[in-house]
Amino acid sequence: MKLSDLRYDLSIIASWIEPGSRVLELGCGEGDLLHWLKKEKAVKERGIEIQESKVEKCIEKGISVLQGDINEEIQDYPDNTFDYAICSQTLQQVFEPRSLIHSMMRVAKKGVVSFPNFGHYRVRMQLALTGRAPVTKELPYSWHDTPNIRVLSLLDFQKFTEDAGVKIFKQAAINTGANPRQGRRTTVLPNLLATYGIFLIGKE
Repeated sequence: MKLSDLRYDLSIIASWIEPGSRVLELGCGEGDLLHWLKKEKAVKERGIEIQESKVEKCIEKGISVLQGDINEEIQDYPDNTFDYAICSQTLQQVFEPRSLIHSMMRVAKKGVVSFPNFGHYRVRMQLALTGRAPVTKELPYSWHDTPNIRVLSLLDFQKFTEDAGVKIFKQAAINTGANPRQGRRTTVLPNLLATYGIFLIGKE
């Protein structure tokens, strides 16, 4: 499998993971990232996913997975069980993100967090021009049926890590197109122009 077989944001995350690592993915979906890492980087994988249909897909791919709520299941792991804990495009759906990130830092040496950027200019323009909650490709739900209970920008997360005593080792601001396997990094005005942020974090 090639790195380009993955969704663009997942390919960046995969490139940050060291071969042979112990990896926990929170909200692992159908297991695409863990499957790639297991095949190509020989990681020792564990996923947590709440949707039964997605858990079944993980099992079909040979992924070690638990069905359950990530906030609850992560509490069962001892300190430093993993090298990496990954929370990809899930943080905005978590009731207590601070607690979850502290748990990630407890069970793993490093964490990877990614999320849609609410600071993107299209989001800002929709809110300013229409006075209504924005709906975009990255945030496609109406206010009344969205699973996203948090909205945050890249700057919000950077400020959060400062306050929480968490170090940012790497970060990538990206844009993706119609094909989820294609995208590009945004280095100029990322909080305004990037649709997603990806952060590799760890303890100070």
